[in-house]
Amino acid sequence: MGIGTVHVLDLESGNLRSLSNALTKLDYEVKWIKKPSDGLDEAEILLFPGVGNFGHFVSELWSRGFVEPLRAYIASGRRIMGICVGLQALFAGSTESPGVKGIGIIPTELQKFDDSTKSVPHIGWNSASLTNTEDEGLYSLCAESKYYYVHSYRADIEVPVREGWTVAVGTYNGEEFVGAMCKDNVFATQFHPEKSGVAGLRVLRAFLQGNRISNAQPLQTEIVKRNLGLTKRLIACLDVRTNDDGDLVVTKGDQYDVREKSATASSGGKVRNLGKPIEVAERYYLQGADEVTFLNITSFRNCPLVDTPMLEVLRKTSETVFVPLTIGGGIRDLIDPDGTKISALDVASVYFRSGADKVSIGSDAVIAAEQFYERGQVLSGETAMEMISRSYGAQAVVVSVDPKRVYVSSPEATKHHVIRTSYTGPNGEEYAWYQCTIKGGRELRDLDVRQLVTAVEKMGAGEILLNCIDKDGTNSGFDLELINDVKDAVKIPVIASSGAGKPEHFLEVFEKTNTDAALGAGMFHRNEYKVADVKNYLSEHGLLVRNEPELAL
Repeated sequence: MGIGTVHVLDLESGNLRSLSNALTKLDYEVKWIKKPSDGLDEAEILLFPGVGNFGHFVSELWSRGFVEPLRAYIASGRRIMGICVGLQALFAGSTESPGVKGIGIIPTELQKFDDSTKSVPHIGWNSASLTNTEDEGLYSLCAESKYYYVHSYRADIEVPVREGWTVAVGTYNGEEFVGAMCKDNVFATQFHPEKSGVAGLRVLRAFLQGNRISNAQPLQTEIVKRNLGLTKRLIACLDVRTNDDGDLVVTKGDQYDVREKSATASSGGKVRNLGKPIEVAERYYLQGADEVTFLNITSFRNCPLVDTPMLEVLRKTSETVFVPLTIGGGIRDLIDPDGTKISALDVASVYFRSGADKVSIGSDAVIAAEQFYERGQVLSGETAMEMISRSYGAQAVVVSVDPKRVYVSSPEATKHHVIRTSYTGPNGEEYAWYQCTIKGGRELRDLDVRQLVTAVEKMGAGEILLNCIDKDGTNSGFDLELINDVKDAVKIPVIASSGAGKPEHFLEVFEKTNTDAALGAGMFHRNEYKVADVKNYLSEHGLLVRNEPELAL
């Protein structure tokens, strides 16, 4: 028996399962409201979550008849908490969706972040700091804590403050925005408390208990200054597939070969078994991983909609891991064995309902990019990236890139974009280009990495997971030249992947490139280092990381 009941507005947002799991963790029973008659009148505590595109979300509010009942609910004095787009919907509108009216509690529009000096969307762990040290607090928000944000449009603090709201401020490369705000019975966070680890769960619990006063350390100006801004994000990646015994395991490849080398060439060796996915993911969460990524590299299945083992991994993981989860593998248009056509959007929706926060698209993004250029760089509106981005927002779409370095004697020796490299080729070549691959690196394509990332950014991708076949499994460090080349080509965030073997490699990639995040796998799977070891090393060298110990709620 739970300690209370909370009603949650269900507009089929991508974070509903995560929020439900967080509420269950806090011992609350969830009642869903899909239409105003589902119990809105009897609700005493209402959560109002949303993700993705402002226009898509708010249009659903209007079409389902929620706007006036929500205004009446707010006027009644009963408690309500908006999350992410749930906060944004309280405003009059957003420049993301001109002409679409919000609920209008705050009479101003949201504006897009300036992407001339930083990556947009703003993705990662940032602060929510009260500027008035005499304030009574704001539902356990803490100056020392970091919270998980993912958004492209921000609310300025000026109008809410003028309207009497208590505002917690976030800062992203000099731009201030509303991280959280509260006035009377209304509380809203731009960040996702259900994905902000223990710090986020504390905020959620404080709101549910009506505990407005913070029980954290008193806010001090020097703490705020030291802790302001976006942290360096560390992601733990789990390649998941069936092994030779039919069990789903975490594995790791060398240049994408996941079989042990000790067996004879004829047998090919057994698939490396580095642990059970759910247990490994929870271990990395407890070590402080900022995100966990599952890459489903099993190729036997006909349809991910009946991929029960992987969906169960997501469901179980999301019950105990309260940071963002990404799932890659099979996000594409499909034909079910019974002949039913299934869109990539439907496939992604199943993953979101099972606990994923983002989906990663690999080979199909390359094919879509090739077709984009064949059409004369014209969008079709029907690619997986475009469809998922329209419904769930660009931040939910990650494109996983698997390039391979090709050395050439001069820029004129290829039609593709080249870099001048510090690492010469086998015949002394000083130039190279990065060739895109599909099918786990097994098939080369006549497309370079710059062409690919430029195309998928236009098609709605919100983030690039930048692998490197040459570096995979080498433990020799990231390909810094590749990362800098891709960062120069796009404005969306880039995750550096492939090659990490020790904490020094993470420091190097953050100091010598503008990457937004860095990913590790083998060094963690083999227990050579813990995620916390890397974070402590970065912190000792002056980099800002989320480093909050997992304390009891």
